[in-house]
Amino acid sequence: QAALYTIEMCEAKVPVHVGATKPLVRSFSSAQNVHGADGMGDIGLKLSGRIPTSHDAVRQIIDTFRSAPGEIDLVTLGPLTNIALALSIEPEFAKWVRRCVIMGGTGVLPGNVTVASEFNIWADPESARIVFDSALPLEMVGWDVSVADAVISDELAAEFTELSNLGKFAMSIQRQVREFCRTETKLDGFDLPDPITMSVAIDSSMSTSEIRKYVRVHLGDGDTRGQTIVDHLGTLGKNQNCRVVLRVNRTRFVAMIRDALAN
Repeated sequence: QAALYTIEMCEAKVPVHVGATKPLVRSFSSAQNVHGADGMGDIGLKLSGRIPTSHDAVRQIIDTFRSAPGEIDLVTLGPLTNIALALSIEPEFAKWVRRCVIMGGTGVLPGNVTVASEFNIWADPESARIVFDSALPLEMVGWDVSVADAVISDELAAEFTELSNLGKFAMSIQRQVREFCRTETKLDGFDLPDPITMSVAIDSSMSTSEIRKYVRVHLGDGDTRGQTIVDHLGTLGKNQNCRVVLRVNRTRFVAMIRDALAN
């Protein structure tokens, strides 16, 4: 419902397909403490009544990439369950993807759900392991990039709010995130991990610092569940499977957000 509402606000025509309802192995965990009970900041939006397609998201993902091999980029902004299922169902899937840009993990900083793990990977580490162990052309934009280059101050949020109705909507749904950042991550504002990942997906040159390393997802439980282990020194002797973005051009990112909300 959140996706359908957002598409409606943007006056866009984008199909929404329903995918997996739970992780591969573990019980479902939400981020309601960050994004609110409705996932949209609990600001009173009417998030009901909109109808997604009747198509299965995993099947649609497979069919879409099969129809245009090597021509479409895959961007993931949540747990990787659907992508792991696509890889498991269709052995050729990874070869059809031009780029796979993942919002998840951390390249250099601690996590945001445990001391070592970022939420999207932590929520379904088994799926993330399948994805990172696959032949997909991986690019990781971790939470550390968002903290470094995508923090929106209260002053900037106020400016964006005045740009348009879309700007007002985009900033108002960050209410719960702003409180989480104030009390938990100690940021002076709130960060936008999904938009900064999309900025890299839209324009690869947005990255100003990156490394190519082997990245493995840690399974198990406890503080390291879902940790993205980046082999900075090459001690594991594995092939470098991932472009790890470390920094993004903040000036260009803010300009991209401003233009999107104004237009």
